[in-house]
Amino acid sequence: MVQTTAAVICGEKDIQLRTFELPSISTDELLVKNISNSVCLSTYKAALLGSQHKRVPENIDEVPVITGHEYAGIIVEVGENLRDQFKAGDSFVLQPAMGLPTGYSAGYSYETFGGNATYSIIPKIAIDLGCVLPYDGSYYADASLAEPMSCIIGAFHASYHTTQFVYEHHMGIKEGGTLALLACAGPMGIGAIDYAINGSVKPRRIVVTDIDEDRLSRAESLIPVSAAKAQGIELIYVNTIEMEDPVTYLKSLNDDQGYDDVMVYAAVAQVLEQADALLGNDGCLNFFAGPTDKEFKVPFNFYNVHYESTHIVGTSGGSTGDMVESLELSAKGNINPSFMITHVGGLQSAPHTILNQLDIPGGKKLIYPHIDLPLTAIDNFASLADQDSFFAELDVILAKNNYVWNQHAEKALLEFYDVSLSV
Repeated sequence: MVQTTAAVICGEKDIQLRTFELPSISTDELLVKNISNSVCLSTYKAALLGSQHKRVPENIDEVPVITGHEYAGIIVEVGENLRDQFKAGDSFVLQPAMGLPTGYSAGYSYETFGGNATYSIIPKIAIDLGCVLPYDGSYYADASLAEPMSCIIGAFHASYHTTQFVYEHHMGIKEGGTLALLACAGPMGIGAIDYAINGSVKPRRIVVTDIDEDRLSRAESLIPVSAAKAQGIELIYVNTIEMEDPVTYLKSLNDDQGYDDVMVYAAVAQVLEQADALLGNDGCLNFFAGPTDKEFKVPFNFYNVHYESTHIVGTSGGSTGDMVESLELSAKGNINPSFMITHVGGLQSAPHTILNQLDIPGGKKLIYPHIDLPLTAIDNFASLADQDSFFAELDVILAKNNYVWNQHAEKALLEFYDVSLSV
C-alpha cells in the first residue's frame, strides 16, 4: 500500500490535511503520483458549500473527499486490465469533465481521486470516459493549466452566430469580427486574451476592460498591443472605473457599433448589463464567470433579442478536445497558460489557499504536492533568500522571464525539494 497526504473537504469551510493509506488498486485503476495542481475557484465554491454542493457527497464528515481537479503527474502502477493502454513512468494530465448524471467528478466527490494529494487513484469510470490524457511534455504546470485553458477555449467554441432564415448555428466567435472582453484582466481573462489573439479564429478588433489598473498593466505587459498587431488584430485595453457611460465609450472604439461577441469574466450585474448593451446585430453574449448565488438574475434586452437577434450562452468547463487544443497550442508556443500563475506553494498551503482565494491577490495559485513551501508570490522569492540562497537563484530565473512561471523555474524548484519524476 502507498501512503498519501491530501487536502480534503470535511464539511462547509472545512479543509484539512490528512495522511492515510491508499487501498491497493483494482485491475481497472491507476495509481499516480501527483506533480502539480492548479487551484480553481470552483474548488472554493465546493469548500464553501460542503455537502450542499451538487458534486460533493453528503457523508464527507465520515468520508472526506480530495480537492483539486486541475492536475498532472506520473503513473506509478497500472491495473492488470489496463496494461495495453498505460505504463508506469508515463506522464499524464487529467480531464476532469466526466459528465456523469450524478455530477460526481475528480476533486469534489472521491475519497482517493483528486489533485491536492501526493498520490491518488484514478478509478475505472474516469479511465473508461477517456479522462486520462497522455502528456508528452516535461513542464507539469503547463499540463495542469490545460484544464482552465480548456474552459476558456470551450467558451470561444460555444459562442455562436446565425444567418437570418437559415436555421443553423455557426459555432464559435465571428471570424474577422469584433470582440469585447469585459472584466477580463484577471487570471482567466489573461488566458482569454492570449487565446483570442492566437487561436484558430481571429477577430479583427479586441477590446479588454477592467477596473483595476494594476491588473490591466500586467495584462498588457504580458500580451502587448504589438503582439496582437503582428496577428493583424487591433487590441485595446480600457479601464472603465471612472467612466460615467462606459457603453458609449466602448462603442466609440468600435466605429460606434455594437460588438459581434461579448464575453463576461465577472459575475457582476452591472458588467452583464453593459455586455447586453454592447451587443450588435446577431451579437453573442458569453457569460463565462460562475456566480455563487443560485438566484443571480440580471435584466436582458428582449427587444434586441427579437429585432437584432442578440443571444446569450453560458459555459462551464471544457471538452477533451478543448484540452488537447490547449496542450497542442502551448507545446508549439502559440499560447502561454503560465501567464495566469502568480503564486506557487506546497501541499501544506492548499487548505488556506482554497478557502481564502477571494482574499489572496493575483492570479492562479499552483500547488506542488511534494514540496514544502508556503504559498509564495512569484515576485516575492527574492525575499526568501535569507532562508536559502536557492530562492535568490530562482528569482533570477523568473526575472529573466518577466516574472512568468516557466519550465526552468519548475525544474529548479522540484530539484531543490528532491522531487523525483521517475517511479
